[in-house]
Amino acid sequence: MDIPRIFNITESAHRIHNPFTPDKFATLGAALRLEAGARVLDLGSGSGEMLCTWARDHGIVGTGIDMSPLFTEQAKRRAEELGVAHHVTFIHNDATGYLADEQCDVAACIGATWIGGGVAGTIELLARSLRAGGIILIGEPYWRQLPPTEEVAKGCLANASSDFLTLPELIASFGTLGYDVVEMVLANQDGWDRYEAAKWLTMRRWLEANPDDALAEEVRAKLATEPGRHVAYTRDYLGWGVFALMPRLNELGACPKVQRGARSLPTG
Repeated sequence: MDIPRIFNITESAHRIHNPFTPDKFATLGAALRLEAGARVLDLGSGSGEMLCTWARDHGIVGTGIDMSPLFTEQAKRRAEELGVAHHVTFIHNDATGYLADEQCDVAACIGATWIGGGVAGTIELLARSLRAGGIILIGEPYWRQLPPTEEVAKGCLANASSDFLTLPELIASFGTLGYDVVEMVLANQDGWDRYEAAKWLTMRRWLEANPDDALAEEVRAKLATEPGRHVAYTRDYLGWGVFALMPRLNELGACPKVQRGARSLPTG
């Protein structure tokens, strides 16, 4: 079980596998008013930077699930490095359908909503692991400005302009699903640069070490084209943010009950 190998190559030196920078995760943790002992579930946890730094800074207890063996091992090493291995657990597994054994204060999917078949399905999945009064975190792209053509949309690595909403549309969609948006932290162009541009040196170093690898031609092509694609498309058109959601109160002032499943996936 693994993600496509190209991502393990291009993002092997990343601690954060999205356009957030460390200060953005620090801002988000402070904004959520995390308390020591809070339980956090992270589906698609990557190299574990969010859980590890929140365990260090706020004393949270976290569980991360990710399909990449490489990123999962990096997350475990990061936990050891920060002295929080007793606070966080990282599991190599497909997070699709994963339910926490114990209800969480925060249930997150940061940039991997394919896990639930899209935003709505991922929110529904996360809600099944959430305690009453808990917070769901969704990391998702949006259009900073609508692409004028489908070619521009594809330059942002979308299949079509309909893949993403504008920011007002995305915020409104959470309300349609029955959730209040209670916080948000948005990436900026520097964050996109750090996420995208950091791949270029990684690819160059990898090519120097692996000139005859079966993926060398694909990596060479990416190194030749990705800088131009990024500055022409992603940097200006695509936004990205993490949105904190809570189920809307009903007329009696209570949150609706959530149907929980009976099992979690086995660990890998």
